[in-house]
Amino acid sequence: MKNLARTLAPASLMLAALSLSAPPVQAQSTDTTFFVTSNGIGNGGNLGGLAGADNHCQTLAQAAGAGGKTWRAYLSTQAADGQPAVNARDRIGKGPWKNAKGQVIAKDVAELHGANGLTKQTALSEKGEVINGRGDTPNRHDVLTGSQADGTAFAAGEDRTCKNWTSSTQGSAMVGHSDRMGLRDDDVSKSWNTSHPSRGPDGGCSQADLKSTGGDGLFYCFAAN
Repeated sequence: MKNLARTLAPASLMLAALSLSAPPVQAQSTDTTFFVTSNGIGNGGNLGGLAGADNHCQTLAQAAGAGGKTWRAYLSTQAADGQPAVNARDRIGKGPWKNAKGQVIAKDVAELHGANGLTKQTALSEKGEVINGRGDTPNRHDVLTGSQADGTAFAAGEDRTCKNWTSSTQGSAMVGHSDRMGLRDDDVSKSWNTSHPSRGPDGGCSQADLKSTGGDGLFYCFAAN
């Protein structure tokens, strides 16, 4: 037994030394400029307006080691109450944008709304994790955008932004599919930013409504500087 103890002791000391010398694991590179939120705010389509959504992006980025940038949510608002519409594409800077693994998902605004590099494997969270998509349990690929395919706002009238991101009951929000997959093999089902409006028994904008069609109140965040 004494010989066994002498044999094990150096090995345990070596493992301890290795663990002390190992560099800390960082989920997100400091040059990350794009991610899908790992979690939503939790109140359906009520994000506290654009300011609340931007703050959520900033908070998640900070926790992941990339808070030294100005983060903006990729969300549009519609003209209402004397206020003009806001286009998601105008909020996010000029690019290029990289995910947590350093992969470029688009070099500029035009490419982002054209032949971008967004797939299930590249539309990662701030932690560098893949977001559950179609076929996964639970499916979380419905990402809030309130935007048309070119990143602009919908015209005033029919709600596509859960009352400009202030409603968790009545209304509707346009969502995209982060995994570029849907029920059909068409452009709409494969759209990252404009696949279908939210809907559900609570009115369309509750957390339960968003989950019922394969979402979780997630949205895209971009570094604007």
